[in-house]
Amino acid sequence: MKDHFLVTGGARLEGAVKVDGAKNSVLKLMSASLLAEGTTVLHNCPEIADVPYMADVLRGLGCEVELEGPDVVIHTPAEISCDADIDAVRQFRASVCVLGPLTARCHRAVVALPGGDAIGSRPLDMHQSGLEKLGAHTRIEHGCVVAQADRLRGASVKLDFPSVGATENILTASVLAEGTTVLDNAAREPEIVDLCHMLQAMGAQITGEGSNTITVTGVERLHPVEHTVVGDRIVAGTWAYAAAMTRGDITVGGIDPAHLHLVLEKLKLVGAEVETYPTGFRVVQRERPTAVDYQTLPFPGFPTDLQPMALALCTVSEGMSVITENIFESRFRFVDEMTRLGADATIDGHHVVVRGVERLSSAPVWSSDIRAGAGLVLAGLYADGVTQVNDVFHIDRGYPGFVESLNALGATVKRVSVE
Repeated sequence: MKDHFLVTGGARLEGAVKVDGAKNSVLKLMSASLLAEGTTVLHNCPEIADVPYMADVLRGLGCEVELEGPDVVIHTPAEISCDADIDAVRQFRASVCVLGPLTARCHRAVVALPGGDAIGSRPLDMHQSGLEKLGAHTRIEHGCVVAQADRLRGASVKLDFPSVGATENILTASVLAEGTTVLDNAAREPEIVDLCHMLQAMGAQITGEGSNTITVTGVERLHPVEHTVVGDRIVAGTWAYAAAMTRGDITVGGIDPAHLHLVLEKLKLVGAEVETYPTGFRVVQRERPTAVDYQTLPFPGFPTDLQPMALALCTVSEGMSVITENIFESRFRFVDEMTRLGADATIDGHHVVVRGVERLSSAPVWSSDIRAGAGLVLAGLYADGVTQVNDVFHIDRGYPGFVESLNALGATVKRVSVE
């Protein structure tokens, strides 16, 4: 069966919604459970397709995993396999984050090159280089990255780019290495901080999380913990843009608004009223949005995962916008689908020039990745008629209960299953 969404345009979204734990954090936390024998419990986990995928990866390594609604319970044995199942790993990109824990715990890791969203090349060279500086030997062999080390030793590692994935794998490898590791030009995303907080609770010695220099002093062993996953800032940002897109009024809970500071500042520039609270925010858009420019950058810059939603808003804003994508070279694949809906958008290298129109027109469109799919749904909310969004399995990987939440806010969206 394949599902698609039928999105009826014209609704003004109003109400409150609470976000679950972050997709970009929970999968890395599940991988970190490999570092300690015993039972790890994660709370506030999103019920998205990628969580069962990661559970399958961990089961293939010898863990027992129970998925109980918002809780994930992982029983990690004393002996685990170092060979991640190729079929499970190829389902999604975040599976590569088992590389660091396996290298640290087993001194060997064999992880198939991962799958995931088609948003551009995401090589593992920085992951390999970081592990090699810690004393591992790495190679690509038979479609897998192989890492091997008799022992890992702390080292100075400087990333060419603040890669989230490379930061995570170097962190999880270094916590059990001998000596001290200093990781420069590290990623600063809230999900990295969340991983550091869980590792610290497990007994790791880490300082500098949230800055571009993280220092890790290796310890002999870690212990399992209970941990609550940080709120999903990308889902929260999607609801913020849904409010602006439909000239609506949405209050979002379960998120630290500091994690979306620049995003909310951009929405103020388009004309939205924004209020922030300790655990959430409210966005109200009363008039037609004003066009603004965007460029994606690592945190605390504007997140690449919210670029499709920003572009959707630009298509109906008053004036011209230029959107610059600095992270993934293929992230503009969905722009052709936006033009099917009547958007005036022209790609020029890693820029898109968007001239706002007053109304979009419904049409069948296809999701190319998680965030592109969500952006197309937002566009469909402002189109005339009914927009059919296909390949929504992508959206299911990042947005729990997306249709139900949209309808609770006043939208009319229907999921249809066909053979």
